[in-house]
Amino acid sequence: MVKYAFRWMPCGDAEAMNNGYFITGTDTEVGKTRVSVALLHWLQQQGLRVAGMKPVAAGCEETAAGLRNEDALALQAASSVTLPYDTINPYALAPPIAPHLAARDAGILIDIDPILAAYRTIAAQVDSVVVEGAGGWRVPLNDNQDMSDLAAALGLPVVLVVDIRLGCINHALLSAQAIAARGLPLAGWAANHAHGDYARSADNIASIAARVGAPLLGVIPYHGDITMDQVEGLRG
Repeated sequence: MVKYAFRWMPCGDAEAMNNGYFITGTDTEVGKTRVSVALLHWLQQQGLRVAGMKPVAAGCEETAAGLRNEDALALQAASSVTLPYDTINPYALAPPIAPHLAARDAGILIDIDPILAAYRTIAAQVDSVVVEGAGGWRVPLNDNQDMSDLAAALGLPVVLVVDIRLGCINHALLSAQAIAARGLPLAGWAANHAHGDYARSADNIASIAARVGAPLLGVIPYHGDITMDQVEGLRG
């Protein structure tokens, strides 16, 4: 069972913190949901009413209640308030492929406006919303927009989850550069060993930390507890 023993130490005013965060990653399957759920738990420990949101989810399973996504259900369970699943996950898609392709196969067009409407509904009921993206920063949503357009429309500070492995330095720095290019603050980043231990892990983490221009929120071991012991602070 994953434990959430955090020392997230936000800096900046409470109003900025209460706006919430947009969680993105250097790729798919890098641990965005683990970090999102842990952040929800930490925010609740600060006395805030919180909710998680997964606007677009591919790889959903058919249930008696309709299509459901494991990550979205985890965010729903970690929220302070009970919200309809369709509000937390407006676009639930069955195939475990890129969202724009899954939507095309289903005859659906992913539109940012309904997502923003759902976000406002959630935000009106809580102090802070943790929004988890799908895949990486530039994953397409439709023919003209991608995940970065959604993040920009929401206007939330971003937390970047980095999968620590060969090539992660380049992935992390390019992602951080792209986030800055959209004019969004990078609140911090988490180093996650999503796919196993890596022999040069410490060196890679140090290299990213020296260059990324945002605080390291913590290091998550492979299949271990999330401790986030190296937090320097969230910048709202």
